[in-house]
Amino acid sequence: MENVIELHNVNKTFKEFQLKDFSINVKKGYVTGFIGGNGAGKSTTLKLIMNLMQQDSGRISIFGMDYKKHEKEIKQRIGFVYDENIFYENLNLKEMKKIIQPAYRNWDEAAFQRYINQFELPLNKKIKTFSKGMKMKASLAIALAHHAELIIMDEPTSGLDPIFRRELLNTLHDLMQDGEKTIFFSTHITTDLDRIADYITFIQNGEHMFTKEFYKIEEEYAIVKGALDLLDRETEQEFIAIRKSNSGFEALTAYKKRVENLFGDTVILEKPTLEDIMFYSKKGGEMYV
Repeated sequence: MENVIELHNVNKTFKEFQLKDFSINVKKGYVTGFIGGNGAGKSTTLKLIMNLMQQDSGRISIFGMDYKKHEKEIKQRIGFVYDENIFYENLNLKEMKKIIQPAYRNWDEAAFQRYINQFELPLNKKIKTFSKGMKMKASLAIALAHHAELIIMDEPTSGLDPIFRRELLNTLHDLMQDGEKTIFFSTHITTDLDRIADYITFIQNGEHMFTKEFYKIEEEYAIVKGALDLLDRETEQEFIAIRKSNSGFEALTAYKKRVENLFGDTVILEKPTLEDIMFYSKKGGEMYV
């Protein structure tokens, strides 16, 4: 299966943070959700993928090419939808389009107009009058107008109302139907990924925790609830983290079937959310409440 993005043993060191031997693959034709807490390294990873900063060591490949030799060709094929405004606010969208359009050899004016109409965006109002949702729609319309094969999205639904969030996710779902586009979707609103993600990549403290098919997370992970007397030094090894209280324990396991066999019906197993997995993985060890 073809990889659109490949990072191999990438390192990037800052004063108080390090991306450490970071390796991931993003497969063509799928939506990969990129999750992790604040400061986990998501933004650094995206900047490296976009060549907005360079790694200290390791290899980065986009469409099988590297930026040193093929930067223009790579960026022709990428659409970037960013959390913050990237437009000149005193221009209107028609004026902004005239600046951006010449940069892309595959610009499709009919597609641009189609998305402008679909997203109900005004062409003649200054961008500074746009809401955050409108700016996000404008970024997406421009990305789609040059037929980007890889769409990189950085917190695209942050601060947006639920109606527009659902509309955006429906639009992305429709885009993926031909199997030719790839979306790398960084977000802390993990419930959005329930609707569209095929894969989840989890980063924590600058380290790659896992990349898994979405359905396999449900098969492998579980929240486990039971009585304290079920725990001992051996059984506690089955859990990523444990929260204990006077009434019992709650824990996260990545070995759902093994825990089922070990504890049987003496425990309750529940489906974890991505937020649960992030929370327990960050805590690690034991937690006392």
